Amino acid sequence: MTTRRYVALAWLGLVWLGCAAAQEPTRAQRQMVVAANPYASEAGIRILRAGGGAVDAAIAVQLVLSLVEPQSSGIGGGAFLMFFEASDQLDGTGQVVAYQGRETAPAAATPALFLDADGRPMSFLNVGFGGLPVGVPAVMRMLEMAHAAHGRLPWTDLFAPAIELSEQGFEISPRLYFLLDRFKNIARAEKFKQHFYAADGEAYVTGHVLKNPEYADTLRLLAREGADAMYAGPLAEAIVAAVSDNSLSAGHLTLADLDAYRAERVEPLCTPYRSWRVCGPQLPSSGGITVQQTLGMLAAFDLAAVSDDPVQSVHLVAEANRLAFADRDYYLGDPKFINVPVAALLSPAYLHERAGLIDPAAALPRVSHGTPDAALAADLAPSPLSEITSTSHFSIVDRFGDAVAMTTSVQGAFGSQLMVGGFILNNQLTDFSTEPKIDGRPVANAADAGKRPLSSMSPSLILDARGRLHLLIGSPGGTRIINYVTQAIVGVLDWGRDIQTAVAAPHFVSRGGPLELEEQSGLLEYADDLRRLGHEVVERNLNSGLHGIVIEYSPAGRVLWGGVDPRREGLAIGD
Repeated sequence: MTTRRYVALAWLGLVWLGCAAAQEPTRAQRQMVVAANPYASEAGIRILRAGGGAVDAAIAVQLVLSLVEPQSSGIGGGAFLMFFEASDQLDGTGQVVAYQGRETAPAAATPALFLDADGRPMSFLNVGFGGLPVGVPAVMRMLEMAHAAHGRLPWTDLFAPAIELSEQGFEISPRLYFLLDRFKNIARAEKFKQHFYAADGEAYVTGHVLKNPEYADTLRLLAREGADAMYAGPLAEAIVAAVSDNSLSAGHLTLADLDAYRAERVEPLCTPYRSWRVCGPQLPSSGGITVQQTLGMLAAFDLAAVSDDPVQSVHLVAEANRLAFADRDYYLGDPKFINVPVAALLSPAYLHERAGLIDPAAALPRVSHGTPDAALAADLAPSPLSEITSTSHFSIVDRFGDAVAMTTSVQGAFGSQLMVGGFILNNQLTDFSTEPKIDGRPVANAADAGKRPLSSMSPSLILDARGRLHLLIGSPGGTRIINYVTQAIVGVLDWGRDIQTAVAAPHFVSRGGPLELEEQSGLLEYADDLRRLGHEVVERNLNSGLHGIVIEYSPAGRVLWGGVDPRREGLAIGD
């Protein structure tokens, strides 16, 4: 069954949580790439077939995504990367490593970054474009660090697919055309308009071959000089000039900010879930902790027993999400600036206490943050949700047993609109709360000099009881990423779905406000039942981009299964 046909069935209400027939997952035995655009998947598998490893392929995928999916991610943005390093290829065991390439605010940033002269928060349209929201680009520093530790091919070889595609051109996809067409009334940056729109102001249509020789030149520079070329020298100077001098808004980024940037290799955040071990990113991504809090509460319930009961399944997961988001919005921010009680928030005793608040027969009338550790409790104000939906995720497994789950973003669609060297600069600083204080209390995710904004990116690796990698998963979607990833994990581990069914399943999202059900999906059939439990139910377009791989083991060897979210235009390729 084609992806398009499956989407039609799902939207007609013939699918509930993937129980009905859908397209089959992609099967492979040696290696696989699952990314949000066919050009990117093809670049990644090309690198793997040339003898490269998962990190090598991740670099090639990101460089191509910058070109063909500029609305979502690029070398002008940031990312979180989870790496599984196999210790024994035959038995599948290994260790997990986390890499963080989150943008930082310039040294001149203050908590009042997005307040007007009267101290009131400005609207996204007033602050989301131009130089003001641009953070220090981070992804290339992170990828270079990961390559130094895990790369198998020379750095320079990894740029060839993107350079060739930039010069030969790529066909604009239906999704890119749709977004450019929707965006044309707010597209104001000159280079951006010149590159993506025709002389009459209309977006280039689906199938138009778009070339980007300037990006090819940038890639050659980065291939030759490494990531340093983005942080010092002519390219860095061009980035700073574009941020400070443009027709939209002047920003604060300086050469000193670029020079000071460092990516990080950190211990992953890992917690048990039933017989599994779930690993995700550390703060400043809220994805790792909030996904794991939700799962930690759900461990108190037999979800497998209600897999055929849509109302109970949605209700239990939604209530756990509500409780986890209450803690997220109150406690979480950059741990270099605030004291976040991570261990206490994830302690089994605390999660058991929070799970005890969930009533299978009724929704909580009100949800508030908990107090996991009285000594660390602060007088904070809940942080308003501010993340814009535009990100990408890809999953890769190589022949050596290594794997990458990476979520990458330029923040809002097309980032800041500012283009330098053929790529778009992020507007990631809009992930900060626009209000530094609410009712006189500080907000944990307020802007500050050198601070990293809170993210919801949730690239996740799940290991089985023997320490073997079983599932790689992640998604775009702003703060809804956490819901999408949690549901996919539950779908595979608790409900026994194959990876394709799990990522294609209709969504339900609860972040502390109303319970959102995916528009035109079979879940809407149960809206009244959920309302009777006390949920405020609304219908929403829940546009995820889940791309995952499940690994199965047997005496005959391992099998890889790839799942592609039908809401986007991705592709799984394997050997």
